[in-house]
Amino acid sequence: MVVLTGAGISAESGVPTFRGAGGLWENHRAEELATPRAFAQDPELVWRYYRWRRELVERCTPNLAHHTLADIESTLDNFLLITQNVDDLHTAAGSKNVLELHGSLWRSRCTQCRKTWTDRHTHLPDPIPACPNCGAMARPDVVWFGEQLNDEILNRAFGAASQAAMMLVVGTSALVQPAALLPQVAKQAGAYLVEINVEKTPLTPISDLFLQGSATQELARWWEENAPGSQALSLHVE
Repeated sequence: MVVLTGAGISAESGVPTFRGAGGLWENHRAEELATPRAFAQDPELVWRYYRWRRELVERCTPNLAHHTLADIESTLDNFLLITQNVDDLHTAAGSKNVLELHGSLWRSRCTQCRKTWTDRHTHLPDPIPACPNCGAMARPDVVWFGEQLNDEILNRAFGAASQAAMMLVVGTSALVQPAALLPQVAKQAGAYLVEINVEKTPLTPISDLFLQGSATQELARWWEENAPGSQALSLHVE
């Protein structure tokens, strides 16, 4: 089983959308700050923005949908969770086999030696964090507008999608590329495709099952009905 999650699964935990409340932060739009150009021009401003985002996410906890996916992983032998989110709530809920397509809000990366490290602080001692390895300037380890995704992670994601017997797509608009292609690859390879979302998306017409509603309610209900031992799941994954 392969699962793809988007912002909708974390919204029920109180995680704001990427653009934040009201779409602005200090009169800046996220699209203006989450770019290599913005960081090159004013790294301190960009880091202030990401500290603000960390403070918001720090107050959020995994919801029933996150915990349900962790339960599914603990039950099945072959499972991969691919997420577009950077909030780390899947890991907090107990998921282990997680691919973070867009990086993590809680990791930093050196702009010189490329070393990455986990950093759970919201109030950093320096306006611009430094690499503990070489002392160079650090940046958030997230994928910004205009940047390419990590090739290794992307290859693993598409490889898994092409071999999936079943794919769950939870809380994603199916508009952001290249993540939006993953369900299509799985479907073309013969996977049974289940979509859970509060509204229909471009993926809905090719889904074998579309469950409209909140991720917490619909995912938990689907898993209760289709956990191993039930006829419904075995028909699709054996």
